[in-house]
Amino acid sequence: MIRVGQGFDVHPFCDNKALYLGGVEIPYHLGLSGHSDGDVLIHAIADSLLGAIAKQDIGHHYPPGDPETSGIDSKKILHYTHELLLETGWLICNIDCTVICEKPKIAPFREVMAATMAECLKIGQDQIQVKGTTTEKLGFTGREEGIAAMATCLVMKH
Repeated sequence: MIRVGQGFDVHPFCDNKALYLGGVEIPYHLGLSGHSDGDVLIHAIADSLLGAIAKQDIGHHYPPGDPETSGIDSKKILHYTHELLLETGWLICNIDCTVICEKPKIAPFREVMAATMAECLKIGQDQIQVKGTTTEKLGFTGREEGIAAMATCLVMKH
């Protein structure tokens, strides 16, 4: 049996916080607000995987406002998602994801993001593709108010 999942997340920029994308700290003068570290890319991937295996979404497992998970490193969310996949008998075939923003540029960090997330999910780096795109200055990402990310995954029962 195979299943497809999709995920999407968005966070606005904020001051006085580091920017994390794909589990990697990206040099930039703004971070992303959110209950966790604001890593939209990991959140989109986790939601795609959770959806594919019919296990709700991140908000179900990590409720917003829960003081115990405030500021959580999103890599912990990926580790948790990986454990849930194993417990329920699913394997990741591949993940394809896109970060949507005008700045910062994603290309210089794609490989290290993919390697970091592949390590968290115990998959090969060739099973995860990270891309970046802009909205040609349109919408909130075009106005550089925040970052969005989307992810699609394929999983199979083993």
